[in-house]
Amino acid sequence: MKAVVMAGGEGTRLRPMTSSMPKPLLPVANRPIMEHVLRLLKRHGLNETVVTVQFLASLVKNYFGDGEELGMELTYANEEKPLGTAGSVKNAEEALKDDAFLVISGDALTDFDLTELINFHKEKGALVTVCLTRVPNPLEFGITIVDEEGKVERFLEKPTWGQVFSDTVNTGIYVMEPEVFDYVEPDVPVDWSGDVFPQLMKEGKPVYGYIAEGYWEDVGTHESYVKAQADVLEGKVDVDIDGFEISAGVWVAEGAEVHPDAVLRGPLYIGDYAKVEAGAEIREHTVVGSNVVVKSGAFLHKAVVHDNVYVGPHSNLRGCVVGKNTDIMRAARIEDGAVIGDECLIGEESIVQGNVRVYPFKTIEAGAFVNTSVIWESRGQAHLFGARGVSGILNVEITPELAVRLAGAYATTLKKGSTVTTARDHSRGARALKRAVISALQASAIDVRDLENVPLPVARQQTARGSAGGIMIRTTPGVQDSVDIMFFDGQGADLSQGSQRKLDRVFARQEYRRAFPGEIGDLHFPASVFDSYTGSLLRNVDTTGIADSGLKVVVDASNGSAGLVLPSLLGKLGVDSLTINPGLDESRPTETADMRRSGMVRLGEIVASSGAAFGVRFDPVGERLSLVDEKGRIIEDDRALLVMLDLIAAERRSGRVALPVTTTRIAEQVAAYHGTQVEWTTTSPDDLTRVGGEEGTIFGGDGKGGFIVPEFSSVYDATAAFVRLIGLVARTQLTLSQIDARIPRAHVLKRDLATPWAVKGLVMRRVVEAAGDRFVDTTDGVRVVETDGRWVMVLPDPAEAVTHLWAEGPDDASAQALLDEWSAVVDSAGR
Repeated sequence: MKAVVMAGGEGTRLRPMTSSMPKPLLPVANRPIMEHVLRLLKRHGLNETVVTVQFLASLVKNYFGDGEELGMELTYANEEKPLGTAGSVKNAEEALKDDAFLVISGDALTDFDLTELINFHKEKGALVTVCLTRVPNPLEFGITIVDEEGKVERFLEKPTWGQVFSDTVNTGIYVMEPEVFDYVEPDVPVDWSGDVFPQLMKEGKPVYGYIAEGYWEDVGTHESYVKAQADVLEGKVDVDIDGFEISAGVWVAEGAEVHPDAVLRGPLYIGDYAKVEAGAEIREHTVVGSNVVVKSGAFLHKAVVHDNVYVGPHSNLRGCVVGKNTDIMRAARIEDGAVIGDECLIGEESIVQGNVRVYPFKTIEAGAFVNTSVIWESRGQAHLFGARGVSGILNVEITPELAVRLAGAYATTLKKGSTVTTARDHSRGARALKRAVISALQASAIDVRDLENVPLPVARQQTARGSAGGIMIRTTPGVQDSVDIMFFDGQGADLSQGSQRKLDRVFARQEYRRAFPGEIGDLHFPASVFDSYTGSLLRNVDTTGIADSGLKVVVDASNGSAGLVLPSLLGKLGVDSLTINPGLDESRPTETADMRRSGMVRLGEIVASSGAAFGVRFDPVGERLSLVDEKGRIIEDDRALLVMLDLIAAERRSGRVALPVTTTRIAEQVAAYHGTQVEWTTTSPDDLTRVGGEEGTIFGGDGKGGFIVPEFSSVYDATAAFVRLIGLVARTQLTLSQIDARIPRAHVLKRDLATPWAVKGLVMRRVVEAAGDRFVDTTDGVRVVETDGRWVMVLPDPAEAVTHLWAEGPDDASAQALLDEWSAVVDSAGR
């Protein structure tokens, strides 16, 4: 008699394990489930077997080949499309048409006596014999009723509890006569129990049920997969285990190295050529695959670890499944029920909570706390917050569900009855996410003031007027398919590091406050937002001389929300202006560097041809400003910072300016020349904002188009910077090109180097050691100053495995040499 092994299913319930591996190849006790099935067939004399394949068919064929290694004869019937349980067997009819045959699933673990099943079939003269077994929970299976003779009376596929009339279920193992193929239509999906068997019973054909004794587990879920491993190790199922039982229940395969000081508490299995170091502890029901390395201090309990996995020192794996070729770094923790796909990287000291699914080829960053599944192109992050809020790909990393949880966590950090201001840019994605955010805030007893679509500085200003905080959702600058969810404090500034960590903790614990029905927050829409903003701006920023100057300016609104403020503002300023790209464009909520560059070139052409004093271009959310001089030449952002600094310092003649430490030291010369001083800040925007809001600060900027006008606001505000600039130019009667020409040229170069998380601390220590007796500034990262004034700065990125370097010298060649020298220091430490 021949056998048919059905091995074509996708195993969707077992993802991510089956994302890159067919279900029949999933290892149980380090041997594919299907190999256990084939060995069972061989034990009962069924050496000729047809394997039906469809999903990832080549992997099954490559693994088993022609069956020679098992002492069997295997052939394959390939389905071009899913044909169902009966259709797939029909696809192999040519090889089965001469005699009775047995059908068995390639992904169920069993030790049933197949010889007894075949004998029963022959004794009854059955057309079909269904192998049955009794289970405590029949909901996931087809239940069956048989009479005293064993004849099937009734089938019901996957019943509800209200439909359960038996605990006897169909195991998917059948013995059949070839005449059954007459009832299966070719090349269409057909199922045995759903289509064929009811028809046979209707016609009175002999369909029998054989109730088998023994072990049977349908490995269809993660829970049943882990259970099957434990059952094999406990000896509950009669299957072959490769290796040597070195003590009761402790199986070690050929070539494995287990240090005598490792702690082993069986039953457990260690695969061939695995290495377990001293101090590692492996406890019951753990399966360690081939070529796995378990480092000292690691702890594994009820863990299933596939081949070629690295388990780092002091890592902790409990009740989880880890896919092949995955690296688990030092002190990482994977909790009960979690599943890690193939070829992932689990960063050091990260935590993957129970029941989380991490799909193949993903990176969980060092220190991350992952409590939701990581799918598609997403990554588990150590912290929610990046450079500006919580960022990610729309509907992949940043979903409505995530937005609801974030807003709920934020609301939980505030008092009940507090007010939060919400706003967005003009993209559809931001609009959809903001609605989710508003609902979550209200459901957490927070009143909401919704500004709808406004420039980012307007959202900040309005937040500062009586709200406990604010949330702004915008498209990530330069990344069309990503969004930022930005959280503000009561002053409209980005949350401090401490507040971010508090929100991180609430989000990680998922302890969200929920309002009682009578506490649901209110929602209202404040009126005259733009009038309020422009009125306040004009009262606080010096505009004297503008109306009488006769200045003409060109303003590019970039089809963004800044264009909503400009009409009334320009009219009140009394300046002759030409506004281009004023309308909102939902299809362009942000712009790439190339788009921005081409827009600046076009702006320069218009300025030069119209005889304007200068031109400005807003970013789409009105936060950043770029300049063009009266000749139409683009003033690069780092240069524009010096121009603005020169104008403001020359007018004020005292006070201090806030600049990040990466800014050229030419800024110190400019400030000192006019009697002002520089206060250096970190590269974090919230640090610059903090200094910008302190008394005595007259200006701030980041060299990337972000300007702070402290008399109006302590945050980046392109509109305020524009008004300030018009007033300065009107009163000085100097052109931007004249101001630019009197400032020395800067030579600052930047480079980014890939640096693994695990060596970032080592890199910074080596940099300090290499500095020797030279002056070291640790305002942010490490800045090393040479005796001749040249300097280099080394700063580890807080969100990526990257180290940033800046170098400044009297010319580009000198700066380049310095950058090369210190890049070598960083590289050598990172190896």
